[in-house]
Amino acid sequence: MSDPPALFEIKLREGESITGRVYAEGKPLLLPTPAEVAAVMATLQPANRAAIQQAYGKYGLPRRVVAAPLSLGEQKYGVLVLEGLGETAAFTADDVPFVQALAQLLSLALDRRRLEEEAATFRQTRETDRLRAEVMATLSHELRTPLAAIKGYSTALLLDEIEWPDEKRREFLRLIDEECDNLQLMIGEILDSALIDVGQLEMEPEPLRLPRLAREVADEMQHLTERHRFALDFPAAFPIVEADPRRIRQVLRNILDNAIKYSPAGGLVVIRGKVRPADVVISIADQGVGISPEDLIPLFEKYFRVKAPTGYHVPGTGLGLPVSRAIVEAHGGHIWAESKVGEGTTLSFSLPVGKNCGD
Repeated sequence: MSDPPALFEIKLREGESITGRVYAEGKPLLLPTPAEVAAVMATLQPANRAAIQQAYGKYGLPRRVVAAPLSLGEQKYGVLVLEGLGETAAFTADDVPFVQALAQLLSLALDRRRLEEEAATFRQTRETDRLRAEVMATLSHELRTPLAAIKGYSTALLLDEIEWPDEKRREFLRLIDEECDNLQLMIGEILDSALIDVGQLEMEPEPLRLPRLAREVADEMQHLTERHRFALDFPAAFPIVEADPRRIRQVLRNILDNAIKYSPAGGLVVIRGKVRPADVVISIADQGVGISPEDLIPLFEKYFRVKAPTGYHVPGTGLGLPVSRAIVEAHGGHIWAESKVGEGTTLSFSLPVGKNCGD
């Protein structure tokens, strides 16, 4: 055949030509002569006939055909067609049982594949439902925690029978403010994750001085912890990059927040900048509990939470790092982690130099 791809342009209806007839009737068909083949193929639509003639090329239309349905019970899969082109020996009634047996074997194989796919889909659906239920339970718990704290402190302040000292009132208000920030952060991560899923996480790049931004974020985070110290290490001639300052601030906050959460004993958190020929790398290293090798692989997957070796609960939605990865990759960069249990973790991300988001 000169142009087999033309066969993929054919769209047969039930009852049309040889294949459509066998498919509709569910019975084998023997056409031992050119005249019988031509008579059945006369029902072809013009477009289908042109495609078949193009596909067969110099061979012309088939001169003899034997066909059998590919079906099992009520399930139809298609038609097995054997054609004789040119001056070949004619098919006879003795060939029909063999073609039927071959069609039956193919039907069994196709049916087995269908059942396997249906079983896999069922398992995947059940696993998806299970994960969705776990995610909803986790998110519900994490969102209730700050809400419960806000409700508790505000209720205490509204008690008429207690006259709280000014210092205690300020402490309650500060705690309410912190929990509101936590709640706002969690809701923001959930919304950003939804935007990523539909491809609508927008970037607004502009010239950005990363050392200055890193210092601002470190100063913000320092107000949230007394046990940690933040240090910056950037070369003097650190280049300006084209990036979205709001989104890169979000990445830095997410990573520094993780560094604080997973180093409960405190310690030094170092933010380093490194210049490479085509990009820059920002690394945040902590002195925390570290991450096991098996947890490093899914670290940037949605809703994945690293299990703290000491068993203490680490609050969060499990979306901070996946959102950070999406932001970094939207800038044309990469994000990765290096860690050893008990020796801390280093999270790094790269940003190209002289390259706009989405290029």
